[in-house]
Amino acid sequence: MKKNYKFSSLLGTVYKKGNLIFSPVGDVIIAPVGNKISFYDLKSNKSETLPIEARYNYTTLAISPDGCILIAICENGEAHLISLISKTVIYRHGFKTKIRSVQFSPDGTMFAVTKENVVMVYKTPGLRTREYTPFALVKVIKGHFEDTTSISWSSDSKVVAIGSKDMTTKIYPLKWMTNFHIVTLGGHKDVIAGAFFEKDSLDVYTVSRDGHVCVWDSTVDLQDLQDAPGGWTPGKRNQESDSGNSSESDEEKPEKESHKEDRTGVLYQRGGRFFLNDIHRENGYTADVRLTACTFHPDTHMLVTAFSNGTFFIHEMPDCILIVNSALYKERLLDTACTSIALNQTGDWLALGSQESGQLLVWEWQSEIPVLKQQGHFNGLTSLAYSPDGQYVVTGGNDFTVKIWNTSTGFCTREYRVHSSSVTDVTFTQSGKVILSASLDGTVRACDTVRYRNFKTLTSPRPVQFSCVAVDSSGELVAAGGQDVFDVYLWSLQLGKLLEVMNGHEGPVSSIAFNPSPASSTLVSVSWDKTMRIWDTVETSVSREAITLTADGLNVCFRPDGKEIAVATLDGQILLFDSVEGRQVSSINGRNDLGSGRSEIDFTTAKKNLEGKAFSTLAYSADGLCILAAGQSKNLCLYYVTEGLLLKKFEVTQNRSLDAIDDFVSKKSMTDFGPMALIEARMEDDDEIRNISLPGVRKGDMAVRKLKPEVRVQCVRFSPTGRSFGACTTEGLLIYSLDSTSLFDPFALTENITPQTIRTNLREKEYSAALMMSIRLNDPQLICEVYEKIPINSASVIAENMPINYVEKLLAFIASHLESSTHLEFSVIWLNECLRHHGEKIRPGWRPPTMKMMAVLRDLQKVLSKRADDISKICDFNRFTMQYLLNLSRLKSSRSKNIVEEEMSSEEASDNEMEIL
Repeated sequence: MKKNYKFSSLLGTVYKKGNLIFSPVGDVIIAPVGNKISFYDLKSNKSETLPIEARYNYTTLAISPDGCILIAICENGEAHLISLISKTVIYRHGFKTKIRSVQFSPDGTMFAVTKENVVMVYKTPGLRTREYTPFALVKVIKGHFEDTTSISWSSDSKVVAIGSKDMTTKIYPLKWMTNFHIVTLGGHKDVIAGAFFEKDSLDVYTVSRDGHVCVWDSTVDLQDLQDAPGGWTPGKRNQESDSGNSSESDEEKPEKESHKEDRTGVLYQRGGRFFLNDIHRENGYTADVRLTACTFHPDTHMLVTAFSNGTFFIHEMPDCILIVNSALYKERLLDTACTSIALNQTGDWLALGSQESGQLLVWEWQSEIPVLKQQGHFNGLTSLAYSPDGQYVVTGGNDFTVKIWNTSTGFCTREYRVHSSSVTDVTFTQSGKVILSASLDGTVRACDTVRYRNFKTLTSPRPVQFSCVAVDSSGELVAAGGQDVFDVYLWSLQLGKLLEVMNGHEGPVSSIAFNPSPASSTLVSVSWDKTMRIWDTVETSVSREAITLTADGLNVCFRPDGKEIAVATLDGQILLFDSVEGRQVSSINGRNDLGSGRSEIDFTTAKKNLEGKAFSTLAYSADGLCILAAGQSKNLCLYYVTEGLLLKKFEVTQNRSLDAIDDFVSKKSMTDFGPMALIEARMEDDDEIRNISLPGVRKGDMAVRKLKPEVRVQCVRFSPTGRSFGACTTEGLLIYSLDSTSLFDPFALTENITPQTIRTNLREKEYSAALMMSIRLNDPQLICEVYEKIPINSASVIAENMPINYVEKLLAFIASHLESSTHLEFSVIWLNECLRHHGEKIRPGWRPPTMKMMAVLRDLQKVLSKRADDISKICDFNRFTMQYLLNLSRLKSSRSKNIVEEEMSSEEASDNEMEIL
């Protein structure tokens, strides 16, 4: 069992808060997702999460024009300079305050950052600027009385427009100009949300939060700007731009007086004034609607504004002609208010993000077609389950939805809104064509993954809140446990009929599981009444056996071969039972391994909190040798079952924006009367009134108030392939996978097995010896070299004489090789020969080899089904293209034939007329 699992992708959450940006090419959307950053490729339809984790949530992003450097700033003001080539953080800089905006100059040589009431301009490190010192300060721009909110660069990167909370916009030249100086623009009655330069011009558009747009025309053209003779001195310029007077020498005074007439001649005239809220009143919105986000595209002159009621407008500037009004659409594009807007390079795609609902939408506004529409579980995940081939993951959440995620692309492929309350548990049938979900609304829904519909609804005679659901290996029997009624219900999925109500538990049923073995019909359930009950669902309906536990049962799961049962109890132990004899085999005490953080509102220490912690979810690995456990903590614990040893501990997050991360709370946040976190402010940074939170409410609170969620792991599941596992956390669905290239793990290695010996055997055409020696050395690159140089006509002989333990590792290599290789037919022939000669040996009865081999076969099934889908798409596209071309040729031939017939008929008519004459 390998334990070098590493974080690979983030599912279940697509956007949280912050600004969205497009890549310079325009086909990739970059979104902050908590303390991580996700890239969504719109052309290849794939998503990727950077292997970078911050200490706080990211709120501000900016990418350089060449696409090599990304600046990401957290909510506490910590800035990360990220290289997108190596995908690592190359420098960290602390601003120690909230940063609202950061923008690169169009030429990529500088970037500006808003900090409180100033703007700081830095040089961009890289080959273009020949500057390798990160965050080299160029200039500090002062002059505003309130915090700055937005930055905009002119096309030549010489002038910046800065908006502020003091309802003014200031235009600053970065160098001393003989005919241009600082200009202040007013005319607004609310906070400036954005100020934008027109392309190749000094004309400015300013937008305030009350929906007021002003058009400012400059009397000086951009190409007419003239640098001051003698260059620019940073100290002299800063003093002049900040205070308005300087202690220059007598020699400098005449030079400045000589430019006085030119500077006083620079004026900005208001060329237009528009009120966008009037459009809302025309559409019937009587409540106060405020602007939440805005952006401008200089090439197409489009101004996009979004509002708190979920609508957005697209206007053509400078005449402010309304092009798109989303309020007129029958179906709303966003469920809640849009908090971020971005346009790609060509201006065709519009990206919209909603912080409240966690929704991300990329919309092609000309054709009115969504390019990408994704939404995570905005109110937290509760459960997950892998499909039998490991290609898909189904998740359930507190937002009443069930979603299917593709593990290869990272996108949600289907969403089911069939429940009216929180989804507590989900599972796949053995065929992978049916999803079963249990909910607190008292129903168990069966959804078809082929036709995407809810075809069965299973209910109980009396209203029950179902807390768990399970299905047997045949897919015929479905069981669910009650939370308020302490019974287990059994249905027939084909008939949709309730078969039996199993009584016996005296507390809420926390978890149930069917024996995965096809020859068994055993059902196991654990409850808060400190018992585990084993039921036989076929022979008799009464409880076969009741086993007393050491504490309340929280979770139960079977080993993949069905011969062992693991139970998590409230005292922090994992009890292991023999499923045949019903006796306890061993136990694992993992309370100290789980770990516990201290919340900001706790009066007790983390060590004292640890006494009340326990594992709430368990999962066996695909080979059955290890078990993964988690609970109300930031840690995932991987145990070796036979010895009861902790193999590895995974820390799911380091995000200090969540609660209960650290074991110690700073003394600054503690008072004589308790933690300061219990005192909630009614006014926030966005000047919205927020209510005091209800006591004891930790989740599911939909009111408008400040919420700091607590870190926890709701559910963990291993992939049937054994190559990855998923964890439902407060951050989202985290996928951890094996990185086999970074670990040297030989198999039965001896001194004579070296790369030189393997290549020598390969040159001498000893293909069987070379292949088995490379498998024993377990170097993927060397195995691939030997594997691809073997003639295909020798595959049958080599596979027939290969031992079964080598066949298992060869199949595992082919499964990983098929994901990226183009030699599809070559690999399929090898698979056919291996299974044809060794298929009889892969059968139930071999305890360790069977579970490992089944994991490998599931991995092969996943890869082959994925490649089959890709090839079928290509074949369908080619087939439809051929049909179109054939139909087009027939249409052209018929048209030409009609034209010839018309010409012949006209000639005959003319001949007849001539004969008549």
